Amino acid sequence: MPFKKSQTHPMFRIGTSGWTYPHWIDRFYPPEHSKSRWLEYYAQHFDTVELNASFYRLPKPVTFENWKARTPAHFLWSVKASKFITHTKRLKDPQEPLTRLYRAAGGLGKKLGVVLFQLPPSLTFDKAVFQDFCQALDPHVRHALEVRHPSWIGERVLGLLEQYNVAFCVADTAGRYPYCEAVTADFVYVRLHGSKKLYASDYSVKELRTWAAKLRAWGKLSFVYFDNDAEGYAIKNARQLRSMLSSRKS
Repeated sequence: MPFKKSQTHPMFRIGTSGWTYPHWIDRFYPPEHSKSRWLEYYAQHFDTVELNASFYRLPKPVTFENWKARTPAHFLWSVKASKFITHTKRLKDPQEPLTRLYRAAGGLGKKLGVVLFQLPPSLTFDKAVFQDFCQALDPHVRHALEVRHPSWIGERVLGLLEQYNVAFCVADTAGRYPYCEAVTADFVYVRLHGSKKLYASDYSVKELRTWAAKLRAWGKLSFVYFDNDAEGYAIKNARQLRSMLSSRKS
């Protein structure tokens, strides 16, 4: 069923992490639909997507401009920052790579939703390094931080995130990485990788209702992305959660 803006509250942006999955053919994309038009098809059904490709290689500004032109006016993109910033530089000396990132993603214009920084599991918290990093961020852009080492769970980190209006990414990773629920910005960012098996478990109706209740209780603009792409679960669960959030009975 094609997406209609009236189907959900504008406070909740629900989508998937990525859209170019061949195993979604039949499960989501019609077999006769050209892969070159998958983005347009996706944007008929969802109003946001999380871009993963930028983590591995930063696309050129013209590519972001092309994506902007191919999606509806109300569509928002969240962009995963280059691993050069998070994994190679490990947040140090961020100004130049951040400038390149902003210049490229700026091609999305007002369709840029959030820039996500996903930290490697081996990166421990260093207050001086992280504060320097936060100071280099563009305050006019929304940012979210997904942590994977337990040293990042604590008041020192959350306090800095609040200071710089960076969202602590609430990430469900089936227990592989530390879990924490915290609202540190004027918006919420959630990544649902799978509750039982990473990238490959189907969220139950009960689990999704719990997430819907949390999102309502937080009461902020929320970006939620399902990363459990196996078997098309991400598509299924994103639709279910969106339906719940658009219904007062759920």
